Amino acid sequence: MTPGRKRLGVNIDHVATLRQARRGRVPEPAAAASIAEMHGADGITVHLREDRRHIQDRDLEVLKSVVTTRINLEMAATDAITGIACALAPFSCTLVPEKREEITTEGGLDVLGHRESILRTAGRLKDAGIVVSMFIDPELAQVRASRQAGADAIELHTGTYCEAFGTGNQAAELAKIRTAAAFAASIGLKVFAGHGLDVRNIVPVLGIPEIEEFNIGHSIIARAVFLGLPAAVKEIADLIHGA
Repeated sequence: MTPGRKRLGVNIDHVATLRQARRGRVPEPAAAASIAEMHGADGITVHLREDRRHIQDRDLEVLKSVVTTRINLEMAATDAITGIACALAPFSCTLVPEKREEITTEGGLDVLGHRESILRTAGRLKDAGIVVSMFIDPELAQVRASRQAGADAIELHTGTYCEAFGTGNQAAELAKIRTAAAFAASIGLKVFAGHGLDVRNIVPVLGIPEIEEFNIGHSIIARAVFLGLPAAVKEIADLIHGA
């Protein structure tokens, strides 16, 4: 991995979503992970939800044995999932909010409001040698709380910006991300970004120097329906690596 190069983490949850639609064996998330790595992914992201709606426990075991880059596990800060994460020992864990009724993650983690419990979870993960990231809205108070709760990194929620892309609110939402990224870096946090990003709306975000990594899933899998997974990964990997 080239020092200083921006990285792409490919989220393969929706490969598992398609498989779980029929509770079958295909498509296999681990196969998607290998294809993604071969075509530019610097890491693989999966979210082990409490309701197991897509990624299953077995998927984690298989991915651990086949991924050659690094695994980022998205997870709720619960005792049960934390225990699984510590046993798996991925490269990193990203703490995210989780509601069973939601279709996808709807916003950032409220670290400020749950700092003590998140601090305990982060401590367990760090004791297991895992890098801890927190998925938060681009708000300075949440950035500061993440540092106080033991985060090594934050992942800025870009969903609101993506919804505003192409509207009169785009510049304001991008400015929030830019400000949060600069502040996070200034207090010693690594900065990542994700949610809703695609080959068009990512371009302005690539200009934010503090953001080192982008975690992208849905748009890649959606493009893969028409282009194939190798081409879908490669087109956004080329954008990110060329930034």
